[in-house]
Amino acid sequence: MSGESATAPAGPVDGALPEELRARLRPPRSRWRAWRDWLLLAGFAALMVWAWHGAEMRPLDLVVHSGNIAKLAGDFVPPDFRDWRHYLDEMVVTVHIALWGTFLAVLASVPCGLLSAANLTPWWIHQPMRRLMDAARAINELIFALLFIVAVGLGPFAGVLALFVHTTGILAKLFSEVVEAIDPRPVEGVRATGGSRLAEIRFGVIPQVLPLWVSYALYRFESNVRSATVIGIVGAGGIGMVLHDLMASFLYQKASAVLIIVVVTVVLIDIASAQLRKLLV
Repeated sequence: MSGESATAPAGPVDGALPEELRARLRPPRSRWRAWRDWLLLAGFAALMVWAWHGAEMRPLDLVVHSGNIAKLAGDFVPPDFRDWRHYLDEMVVTVHIALWGTFLAVLASVPCGLLSAANLTPWWIHQPMRRLMDAARAINELIFALLFIVAVGLGPFAGVLALFVHTTGILAKLFSEVVEAIDPRPVEGVRATGGSRLAEIRFGVIPQVLPLWVSYALYRFESNVRSATVIGIVGAGGIGMVLHDLMASFLYQKASAVLIIVVVTVVLIDIASAQLRKLLV
């Protein structure tokens, strides 16, 4: 009897199928999806063309008026730091405005964010709360600053109130979205033990959302330092008022020194905030 052994027919090993065969095995892409992608691309292109006219985009003007731009840039050098102590004091005031505006906004955003979460409250609570936060978010802090200047007068307090209201609208939305993405099992576990609604939030919700809440609050503080500079231009205190006065007086070299102080301050705060997030989040 022969000791001939059977051999398996040669063929492609798993993972080494010919490209043509793999293409046949792939699920066919529906014609509707292909048309949808092209329609979306065409719609986006039409939107940008429409916005081009509305925004009066004139990129060639940068070339035509390049001489004026270069002359203006030359007026900013060298920066004049003779009054740097005054500029630094006003920059500290700007940071104070951002700090208090963000702190008050965080305090208000915690309950507002919880009330805006669809998985914690019925529609007749979270829908009106969301619309209220939409209104606070839709109105820019510069407009709020103008309103509060009329209400409480010129100065940093108007800036604090403007940042507080606008930032509350932003953080409440972010906080509610984090709450809606939680794992429901810890909440159900607290509920199964007979815990109250507040206990469900304290032990089932807050531990899950706190790291992201802290991260969002720190990001908004960084942003509010920049915003506090802008709202100061309309009289809400801080370095913005100094910058506005210098620009209006055509003292560009002094304005350049102020801008450098603002940039350095923002960079330092961003670095410190990033390190703090690593420790807390």
